[in-house]
Amino acid sequence: MNEKIVLIDGHSILNRAFYGVPDLTNSEGLHTNAIFGFLNILFKILDEEKPEYLTVTFDVHAPTFRHEMYADYKGTRKPMAEELRQQVPVIKEVLEAMQIEIVEQAGLEADDLLGTISRTCEEKGMEVSIISGDRDTLQLATEHVKIRIPRTKQGRTEVTDYYAADVKEAYGVTPTEFIDVKALMGDASDNIPGVPGVGEKTATKIIQEYGSIENAYAHAAEIKPPRASKNLQEYWDQACMSKTLATIDTRAEIGFDLEQARFGNPYTKEAHDYFQRLQFKNLLSRFDVEADTNAVEDHFQEVTDTGLLERIFEEAKKSAAVGIAVSEDGGNVLPLFAHASGYGRIAVCYGEEQIYSIPCDMDMDMGYLFGKLCEVADAVERFVMFDLKKYLPELPITRREHCFDATVAAYLLNPLKNDYGYEDVAREQLHLLINEKADASMRACYEAYTAYKAAEPLTVKLKSAGMYDLFTEIEMPLLFTLYEMEQAGVKIEGEALKVYGDQLGARILELEKEIYELAGETFNINSPKQLGVVLFQHMGLTGGKKTKTGFSTAADVLEKLAPDYPVVAKILEYRQLAKLKSTYADGLANFIGSDGRIHGKFHQTITATGRLSSTDPNLQNIPIRMELGRLIRKVFVPKEGCVFVDADYSQIELRILAHCSGDAQLIQAYREAQDIHRTTASQVFHVPFEEVTDLQRRNAKAVNFGIVYGISSFGLSQDLSITRKEAAQYIENYFDTYPGVKQFLDEQVAHAKKNGYVVTLFGRRRPVPELKSSNFMQRSFGERVAMNAPIQGTAADVIKIAMIGVARELKEKGLKSKLILQVHDELLIEAYEEELEQVKAILQEQMEQAADLQVPLIVDMHTGKNWYEAK
Repeated sequence: MNEKIVLIDGHSILNRAFYGVPDLTNSEGLHTNAIFGFLNILFKILDEEKPEYLTVTFDVHAPTFRHEMYADYKGTRKPMAEELRQQVPVIKEVLEAMQIEIVEQAGLEADDLLGTISRTCEEKGMEVSIISGDRDTLQLATEHVKIRIPRTKQGRTEVTDYYAADVKEAYGVTPTEFIDVKALMGDASDNIPGVPGVGEKTATKIIQEYGSIENAYAHAAEIKPPRASKNLQEYWDQACMSKTLATIDTRAEIGFDLEQARFGNPYTKEAHDYFQRLQFKNLLSRFDVEADTNAVEDHFQEVTDTGLLERIFEEAKKSAAVGIAVSEDGGNVLPLFAHASGYGRIAVCYGEEQIYSIPCDMDMDMGYLFGKLCEVADAVERFVMFDLKKYLPELPITRREHCFDATVAAYLLNPLKNDYGYEDVAREQLHLLINEKADASMRACYEAYTAYKAAEPLTVKLKSAGMYDLFTEIEMPLLFTLYEMEQAGVKIEGEALKVYGDQLGARILELEKEIYELAGETFNINSPKQLGVVLFQHMGLTGGKKTKTGFSTAADVLEKLAPDYPVVAKILEYRQLAKLKSTYADGLANFIGSDGRIHGKFHQTITATGRLSSTDPNLQNIPIRMELGRLIRKVFVPKEGCVFVDADYSQIELRILAHCSGDAQLIQAYREAQDIHRTTASQVFHVPFEEVTDLQRRNAKAVNFGIVYGISSFGLSQDLSITRKEAAQYIENYFDTYPGVKQFLDEQVAHAKKNGYVVTLFGRRRPVPELKSSNFMQRSFGERVAMNAPIQGTAADVIKIAMIGVARELKEKGLKSKLILQVHDELLIEAYEEELEQVKAILQEQMEQAADLQVPLIVDMHTGKNWYEAK
C-alpha cells in the first residue's frame, strides 16, 4: 500500500472551527473555540486516515503573488476577527508541541502550498488527503488526491470526500473545469469578481458545454442567455483576471522536506501541558503518556509523627512566609477524630523543600492543628492562603495585617475570570501544572506550595498595576469585616415571614382569576409559549414580537403593552409576586439558622467592578420598587434591646462623576446642595428652575443616571417612551450643560482602547476586552463599560472603606453594636438602644469621610424596629 500524507489548510479549518464552535475562553481570558474545534477536526481526521506524513499549511499575512498582480483587489479581503486572530499563533504553538510540521511562506497562500505539496507527493507515488473548508481546493482532486471538506452540523463534524470523479458527479465539471466555473461566477468572500450576471448554475452550464472560459469566449455569440453572452464579452478582462485569482499554483517555489513531515507521536508532554493550559480536559484523555512529575513533588511529605510536627510548626514560625492549605479529606482518619467543620487535613509550606501534609488523628485532631496554625499566623510576616475567609471560623487570627489571601490578589489582577483557585494561580503565576492524578495529600501540598510561592509574584504584579495599596488597605481588611458580618447574621421573624408568604399567595390567586377572566380562558401563566398564544393570537393584542419559538413575552415587551392592556399589567404583577414568594417568602425560610438568624455569604471576587455580591441567600436583590416587595424588609428585625440604623449614600455615583469629571457646574450644584435632578431638568429643557415640572424632573433623573451607565439615545428613548430623536437631543443638551462630563467619558473610552482597562480613583482596574471585539454590539457594550466602571468601581471602593471604618470604630469604642448587612450603597447596623447616638455618629463620620472628593458625600440615615422602618 502506498504511503499517505495528510495536508491541512490551517487558516481555513481554524476559521471554520471559529464560526462553528461557541465562544470559549480559558482562565487567562484567551479565546479558544477555534483551537478546540481545529483539534477536534484534526483528531477525527487522524483517527480515520492514520497517515505516515502530516503537514499543516498557513497563510502569511502579506500580499500574495496572485492578488498582487491586480492592484484593485490587493488587500481588500475582510479583516480577521480579533477573537480569531489571537488564536492563530497559539494553534501554531500547539502544533509545534505536537511535533506536527507547519509550512508557511510569504507571498504564497495556503492553497498554493497545498497544491504544490500535493502534486509533489502524488508524483512520488503517495496517496494525498487535503483537509480544507475551501471549495477552491476541489480543483486539486485527482485519482490519488482526495479533498476532504469538514462541516459542523448540530455540534457534530461531518466530512465530505472528493476524488476527481466525485467532483464531476457533484458539480457536473472536472476539477480543472471547476476553476473556470469560479472565474465566471466569482467569489465575493475571496475577492474574485467574476462576470456580472453569471451565477453558479449558468457558469456550470457554460463550462459543461465549452470546457473553458477561453473556448466560451471564442463562442460568446452562441451563449445563452443573451445577458451572459453580452457580459462575458464586455467583462472578458475581468474574467481572465478572475481565473488567475482562482487558480491554485501547483508549481510554487517552496522549501518542503518530506521527511520533516513524517508523523510520529503527537501526544507529547509539551502538548499535554498546552492542553491543560487551554483547559481542554476532554481531549487530555487521548494522552497515554504520563505528565512528567513536577520536581516540587519530590519534597512533599506526609507527617504523622508528633515530634516532627512540633519541629515543623516551630520552624514555620521563624519563616518570613508560610503557605497553608486546609483539606476536607482526612486520609485514613476515623470520623470520630474528624473536625466538626468537616476538615481533616492541613498542609504547610515554608520553603522550596519544606512542604508537609498533616492528617488529623488521635494525637493531632483538627482543633489542635488549627490552634497551631493560629500561632504561626501571629508569628510570621506573611500568612498565605486561598479563600482565607472560609477558614476564619476555625482560625481566630489576631495579627490580621500579616494575612495574604491569594484568591483576592488573583481576582484584582483579572476580575473577569470565574475561578481563582490554586490550580489557576499555579499555572498563571508559577507556570506549574498540577498533576491531575495527585491524591488528596499531594493536592493539599500543591495548594500550600502555590500559596507560599505565588505570594511574591502576585505582590510584584499588584504593585506594578498600582493595586497593592488597594489590596492591603481595602480588600484584605474588608475580608475580616465581611467575615464578622457573616458571623453576626441578621434576625428573621419567622412567623411574620409566614404571614407575608400567605399574603402573597392570596394575592397571586386573585390575580390568576382576574387574568383568566380578562383572557376568557385558563392557561399556564408561567408558560411563555402559552402566554404568547393567548395574548397575541387569541386576544389579538398588537405590538407583539415573533421569535423562532413563538411570541416573546419578555418583561420589556410586556411593559410597553401594560399601560394599554389591563391583562398585561396583571400578568407583570403576577410574575413579580410569584418571584417574591418563591425567592423570599419561601426561600428565606430555608436559610434561617438555629439561632433564628440568617448568616449569608458576602463575596468580594465575583463582580468585575469590585462591587460585593451576596449569596445563601442573595440579600442584595431584595425588591424596592413595589410596595409589596419592600414589605419583605419587615421580617428583618434587630434582637431584643436593639434597633436598626440604616445609612444610605445619596447619589454617590453622580457625586463621583462630578468629582472625576471636574465639571464646574455639576460640582457647584452639589456644593450648593441643589436638587440635582431639578437643576439638570432646568438646563436640559431650558426652563427656569422654579418652573420644572415633576415629569421633567423624572426625565432629567433618567438622563442623570443613564449618563453614568453610558446610555444611548435608543436606550433613553425606551426608558422614557420618547422618540430616539428627542432622546438624542436630551443627551446633547445634557453634555452642553456639563461639558466636563462628556470629556471625562470620552477620555475613559480612549484610555480603555489604548490600555485595555479603566481605573477607579483607588487604582482598581477593570479590563475592557470587549472593545477589541469584531462584533459591533460587543464593542458598544465595551464603551459603556469603559464609561461606567470607573464610577461604579469607585463607589464600590468607597463603601468598602466606609465598612472597614465603621467596623473598626465600633470595636475601638468598645460598642456591642454590629454592622450586619451591606446592600450596594447602604449599610445596616444592629445597634443597642443605649449606643444609638454613638452608632449614628460613627456611621455618618465614616461614610461621609470615606473619600476626599470635590463634592460632599451625603448619607441618608433612618432608624426603626425592623428594616422596613429603618429604610
